[in-house]
Amino acid sequence: MTLAAPIRVLVVDDEPLARRNVTVLLRDDPEIESVLECGSGAEAIEIIRRWQPHLVFLDVQMPECGGFDVLELLGTELPPAIIFVTAYDEYALRAFEVGALDYLLKPFDDARFHRALQRAKGNLAHRAAEQPTRRLVVRSPGQLLFLNVSDIDWIEAASYYACVHVGRETHILRRTLSELEGDLGDGFIRIHRSIIVNLERIQGLELQNAGDYEVVLQSGVRLRLSRRFRKRLQDRMAASVTARS
Repeated sequence: MTLAAPIRVLVVDDEPLARRNVTVLLRDDPEIESVLECGSGAEAIEIIRRWQPHLVFLDVQMPECGGFDVLELLGTELPPAIIFVTAYDEYALRAFEVGALDYLLKPFDDARFHRALQRAKGNLAHRAAEQPTRRLVVRSPGQLLFLNVSDIDWIEAASYYACVHVGRETHILRRTLSELEGDLGDGFIRIHRSIIVNLERIQGLELQNAGDYEVVLQSGVRLRLSRRFRKRLQDRMAASVTARS
């Protein structure tokens, strides 16, 4: 199986030996691009937001901020694949309810670990192979509304929801920003941890104080451009101009 891109993995556990057990099993896998590890939920949140791993091995019980707390605090910024790793079997149902791909019960053997890893790889490969979504379904009491993706201007994360802006209208979806980013394809790009923009709607970038930029849409809407995503946006816009010339 070949993925569209090598896999970035984050291992989160407050026990150093437990982290090492996982990283050792990942070490020789040719499809794993890089592995980071951390020992707290707070650090995990910061790394996930900054590094955007594809797969996270996440301990359930950690001091102050456990695995479920991490997911709740991330809100719409969840990574594509999550595997819980814990010594407690009573959390399995809850883990799958929040979207975990697997639940590794310590101590586990190599075979069980690799089954979980293969499942995650399969899930990531399936995501990469899927065609971009052409329409989004907005559900409201007694009504289904179908939005053409090409009509979307920008999307903003709002707690557990996403606000989809289409002209003067705003529609609410119970989807994470990471899910939508994967579904929408290359026509959309993240410019901030909580904002995705339709590339065709971007009119330009405007320099602000302290070297920051705003993304100016054709509608006149101005959106903050995070420094973390600036180069990626500039590269994509430059590539778009080159392709058209």
